[in-house]
Formats: sequence, structure tokens, C-alpha cells
Amino acid sequence: MKRLIIPILTLLLVSCIPKNEKEAISSGQELYFAESTYDFGEMMEDGPGTHKIEFKNIGEEPVVINRVRSSCGCTIPSWPKAPIEPGSTGEIEVKYNTALVGPFRKTVYIYSTAVNTPVKIMIKGKVFPKDKTQ
Repeated sequence: MKRLIIPILTLLLVSCIPKNEKEAISSGQELYFAESTYDFGEMMEDGPGTHKIEFKNIGEEPVVINRVRSSCGCTIPSWPKAPIEPGSTGEIEVKYNTALVGPFRKTVYIYSTAVNTPVKIMIKGKVFPKDKTQ
């Protein structure tokens, strides 16, 4: 009886792995991001604070980006909802709220059907206040 417990437990653990992760591992789905950090540098208050994070599907199967979230509500991401075909490129737009004055360092998490999920991209910079004397 004791000899059967280990194989049965192993079988149960393997069957608990979500189906899409198994498929991603076997099909070689992967997104490549050229940058892991983006520095906005110095920006003025209420100025433009948008950056496009580019990626490429370097796998053999289409990849779907399920969701993109940021470490703060001050950073708003938008991403393609359609599957990214093998060899295709795309971009995730990240907009930082430049009404918030001071230095910032935020993380954007990209969740997809690729094996390398989640991908973490850091954005940073410093927002200076407008000159109020004008």
C-alpha cells in the first residue's frame, strides 16, 4: 500500500497543472521584450508620460496576452487583445500620471500564454512641478 501512495500523489500533482501551461511548455510559446527597464528621465508636471513597450513572438504558436497590470493605479497599460502570431511584433502602451510630482519607479506585469509569464518591466523617472509664477 505504501508503494502506491507516492505514484498516486505524483499523478495527482501532475494532473493539477493548468492545461494552458502544459500547452505553452510543449509548443514553445514565448514573447521577447527588448527592454526590461524604461527611464522616462525628467518630465514636467502634466506633460506626456507615455511609452510603448515593444515585443515579438519568438515561439512557434500564437500567444495571447491575458492581462497587463501595474504596481500602482498611476500607471495605465493598454495591450493588444488579439493573438500575436509567431514572428509578429506588437506593443504595450504604458501611460504614467504626470500630475504626480516627484521621482517614481513602477513595475508593469505582463501575463500571457507564453512560458515566460509574467514578464516584469520597470518604468522610472522624475516629474518636476510646473512653474506656478507664470
